[in-house]
Amino acid sequence: MDRNRRRSRAAITVAAVGALVTGVVVSLATTANAATTLGASAAEKGRYFGTAVAAYKLSDSTYSTILNREFNMVTPENEMKWDATEPSQNSFSYGSADQIVARAQQQGMRVRGHALAWHSQQPGWVNNLSGTALRNAMLNHVTQVATYYKGKIYAWDVVNEAFADGSTGARRDSNLQRTGNDWIEAAFRAARAADPGAKLCYNDYNTDGQNAKSNAVYAMVQDFKSRGVPIDCVGFQSHFNPQSPVPSDYQANLQRFANLGVDVQITELDIEGSGTAQANNFRTVTQACLNVSRCTGITVWGIRDSDSWRASGTPLLFDGNGTKKAAYDAVLQALNGGNPTSPSPSNPSSPSPSNPSSPSPSQSNPNPGTGGCTATVSINQWQGGFVATVRVTAGSSGTNSWSVRLTLPSGATISNAWNADRSASSGAVTFTNVSYNGKINAGQFTEFGFQSSGTAGTLTPTCTAA
Repeated sequence: MDRNRRRSRAAITVAAVGALVTGVVVSLATTANAATTLGASAAEKGRYFGTAVAAYKLSDSTYSTILNREFNMVTPENEMKWDATEPSQNSFSYGSADQIVARAQQQGMRVRGHALAWHSQQPGWVNNLSGTALRNAMLNHVTQVATYYKGKIYAWDVVNEAFADGSTGARRDSNLQRTGNDWIEAAFRAARAADPGAKLCYNDYNTDGQNAKSNAVYAMVQDFKSRGVPIDCVGFQSHFNPQSPVPSDYQANLQRFANLGVDVQITELDIEGSGTAQANNFRTVTQACLNVSRCTGITVWGIRDSDSWRASGTPLLFDGNGTKKAAYDAVLQALNGGNPTSPSPSNPSSPSPSNPSSPSPSQSNPNPGTGGCTATVSINQWQGGFVATVRVTAGSSGTNSWSVRLTLPSGATISNAWNADRSASSGAVTFTNVSYNGKINAGQFTEFGFQSSGTAGTLTPTCTAA
């Protein structure tokens, strides 16, 4: 999501570890202290522990130190998406993605490719295509990118987020879906032809427990396996917060997919919160993966809280200074079989940030709503774009519905949004709740977000509730 991107939606990713790969992973564990690092401890269990990486942050010494020390899998956050790799039709650009792949190879890490076909973050030229022309362009993109990285990618998110939220279990109405219901199958077959050695995964959010959406994905995977469509793994993004907590049937849901003969992966894990509650949630997710033999790994969506697209919710294992949090200790203890590892809570050996120009989230002051709610916004800005996360907090009467209005600066254009409907893509934009997050109890909150080009400047949201 993003990332990057996504949503307080209960969002959720990737691949198999065969006997040969398992041998490689375990051999890596012999070169590191399995009691004190996430990647090495996971490798001892035949799994990986990875993170989403942004190329422009690799020059941040604190960021890179943690990356090199803790993780044995990386996922490019945005650098392998369609808009980044094919900005003009049939003209490909791999510079930023290559930077991440090269770093991974230098450090003995593997790479999850994210993502070949997705309705969001498409280059502008795609908007001019439909029908057969769009289908052919999508297949060409899958083929060219997968071929370029052949032999360098452990697993691809071949198709990302193709099912709609809600109770229908329907496919998402996207330009790709309108090329024909077989477009997902076609993408998987093209990816297999381009790189027979990579694991091929379907990735989605709000599929962490059994519900209409996860049932629809389950039916698709079951169908693909029965007809020999190449699919090796299913990714569960697993974005959690107090409004979208870890489901009680999380492990059972992973297991039912594994029973279809595919690997399951937790691909974009972040859990908003702090202290013991957050630590316990991270431990629950980690233990669920360990309890499912075909759960081959976990990826957290970012390294430090300040690197997250949900930075205001402090959802990761390291704080903004790169210090290990209680959630980190909980994950490491679970990976080590429940044995405490006695890392120092203050982590005095962790370097302090040395790149003051590295982007960090900024948050606006709460703006009292005119109808019983307030809205605050946090920004994660990079060169040429930003992600905004907006928190809507209910007043003393609670809400049944809400809307948030803000004005984007000149040159900023929204490319995608989550957990809200929007009235426009630039200028004055009104965001309104979707079906599942309009009702907020008094004093509670929900969040939505959007990704935009340009510079955020100072965004001042106003909230109205009913």
